[in-house]
Amino acid sequence: MTAIMTASELLSELSGETPPTLLDVRYEMAGPPGRDLYEAGHLPGAVFVDLDAELAGRPGPAGRHPLPDPADFGAAMRRAGVRADHPVVVYDGGNGWGAARAWWLLRWAGHRDVRVLDGGFARWRGPVGTDGPRPEPGDFTPEPGGMRLLDAEGAAALARRGVLLDARTAERYRGETEPIDPVAGHIPGALSAPTGENVDDGGLLLPADELRARFKRLGAVPEAEVGVYCGSGVSAAHQVWALAVAGLNAALYVGSWSEWVADPARPVATGADPG
Repeated sequence: MTAIMTASELLSELSGETPPTLLDVRYEMAGPPGRDLYEAGHLPGAVFVDLDAELAGRPGPAGRHPLPDPADFGAAMRRAGVRADHPVVVYDGGNGWGAARAWWLLRWAGHRDVRVLDGGFARWRGPVGTDGPRPEPGDFTPEPGGMRLLDAEGAAALARRGVLLDARTAERYRGETEPIDPVAGHIPGALSAPTGENVDDGGLLLPADELRARFKRLGAVPEAEVGVYCGSGVSAAHQVWALAVAGLNAALYVGSWSEWVADPARPVATGADPG
């Protein structure tokens, strides 16, 4: 099952017999509210999904964007019209982070047909709506376990025996700057793999062969055990999505750095990659 869709493919599918359910997940940390962008214009029939309120639990010791309660997540998806046996396409403003978070959560919760619109709303050349659609309630009920998940202890162990990728910027990984969380640095043994390097200058995901080559250089190959984290489990979901497009199965440490540093007993490393 593919995890990606181009804007031209989506335009064609929307005019077909079984158009996918569309979820608008525009989100930027410290950026303009996604709902305001949605109301100014969105793909026809798309329903807005709030990342902070519907794709995450309450911030706290488990991180800034912990897993939502499955029952709450299921209710939000049903309100958005998500059905268990019907395709879903998720999109955001263009960087893919919010859309990938929705993709990962739906796949983790057991939905089998979810794709991310490559390049998001910025690449859309079809009609745009400003209405507030009221879809028929869906029937999707989460059955968690569809995607591999790491907790803090699992991430630490994976960094020792496998490949743990840090999806934040290289500067945050090295501990040179930390604009959000109270402690700078990275999980000992993790490798720097900024999410931004998964896309080209136009914001499109790199071709699968280029992604495979990139991840191979990091040791992320089919026979390796691979995990990913970031600041709060959002950009790392994009990394897991990119790995999936490349044909690689990776686990997500949802709590990520914001959970890791909530416990002062957990070790912190700084500086360049260990290898």
